[in-house]
Amino acid sequence: MDTIISFFRNYVAWLAIPEFTVTDVLEIVIIAYAFYHIILWIKDTRAWMLLKGMILLGLIFLAAVILEMNVVLWVFRNAMVVGIMALVVIFQPELRGALEQLGRKNILTSLASFDNQKSKNERYTEKSIQAIIKATYEMAKVKTGALIVVEKEIQCREYERTGIPIDSEISSQLIINIFEHNTPLHDGAVLVRDNRIVAATCYLPLSNNLEVSKELGTRHRAGLGISEVSDSLTIIVSEETGFVSLACDGKLYRKIDADTLQLRLFEASKRVLDDRRKKWWKGRRKDEKQDND
Repeated sequence: MDTIISFFRNYVAWLAIPEFTVTDVLEIVIIAYAFYHIILWIKDTRAWMLLKGMILLGLIFLAAVILEMNVVLWVFRNAMVVGIMALVVIFQPELRGALEQLGRKNILTSLASFDNQKSKNERYTEKSIQAIIKATYEMAKVKTGALIVVEKEIQCREYERTGIPIDSEISSQLIINIFEHNTPLHDGAVLVRDNRIVAATCYLPLSNNLEVSKELGTRHRAGLGISEVSDSLTIIVSEETGFVSLACDGKLYRKIDADTLQLRLFEASKRVLDDRRKKWWKGRRKDEKQDND
């Protein structure tokens, strides 16, 4: 009997649940709430790509510790302070936006909407997709230049602030009217997020890719540029030729048809495609090249 009691004292007693106070529970709730919103912020900005890079650097650092690579460890230690300062400078717009959202946020509302955000399984309805396709090819027929940024995982808040807020349901008539010649909103890009046109006349970063044809104008370079810093899908209608192009993942696909655009928008929307259409799209992607206007 003494042996059993001794065993429980030495090996099982530490498994006992510690006493909880109201302060402990409050601390857990605050930390969990903070971590949840930090993860959401990282997921919706360019910091998500940065996080992947930091994980890779962490693995390299771990390997350096295990293998006792003293020079590598010295570099890591000395670059740490400079790296933190560089991150603050690079992500200053995102950090400012996060603090602004924190100031406007209703804590009770955000807690109540947790399940709604989690249960969301698609970004764009078929009605929204068809409206974008109809507007794109109606403008292509009459050679109306257009630039439409369709967001996916990463939200382009930094570029949204450069435009004029719209916050309207997606409709082909509205998109066509925005890009109509000599109208106040026709210059710049339209930003689309979650079945809403959130802003127009947005200024996008231009691509510095030297392999892009010199014949391409600012509109194509802006569409390619936003695809290099986010995972968005950017639709470009050429004002000179009326051809429709698509920029995504830092690549530019020229002269795409309505069926191809529909498949890419369905993919961006997380909507399920049947096997036949998936195989057709995979074969199509192999044949696509970055050709000129």
